[in-house]
Amino acid sequence: MKKIKKNNSYETHARSGLNAELPSIETFQNQFQNYIIRIEIPEYTAICPKTKLPDFGTIEIEYQPFQSVLELKSLKTYIGSYRNLGIFYENAVNRILKDVVKDSHPHWCRVIGKFNTRGGMYSTVEASYGKIKS
Repeated sequence: MKKIKKNNSYETHARSGLNAELPSIETFQNQFQNYIIRIEIPEYTAICPKTKLPDFGTIEIEYQPFQSVLELKSLKTYIGSYRNLGIFYENAVNRILKDVVKDSHPHWCRVIGKFNTRGGMYSTVEASYGKIKS
C-alpha cells in the first residue's frame, strides 16, 4: 500500500470553509406530503483556497420535505455567501447538504455540484442524507 504524504499546507486548505459563518436558510411550513423538490442554482462561485482562483459551477438540491420547505430567496443569499469563501468543491457540497438538512429537516436530501472545467477537467461531487426515494 502506498503511503500518503501529509502536507500541513494541504491539511489547512482541506478544512477551509467548513466552519465559516454563513447565513441560515429560512424555511416555511410544508403543507403537503410525498413530493420532491428540485432546485438548480447555475451561478455558484467560490474561491479555491489553494490557488485563490475563482471556481464556478452549478449546485443542484433535491429533497423530500418533511415539516419545512426551503425559502428560495434566503437559499439564494446563502449560496451567494460562498462567492468570497475559500472552500474546495467537496467541502462546499457537503457543507451545503449539512446546512440544508439542519435548517429544513427533510425526509432525504441530495446535493450535486457540477463544477466548470479547469485544467482540462471538470468535477461532479454528490452528497446525500437519508434514504433517497425516486
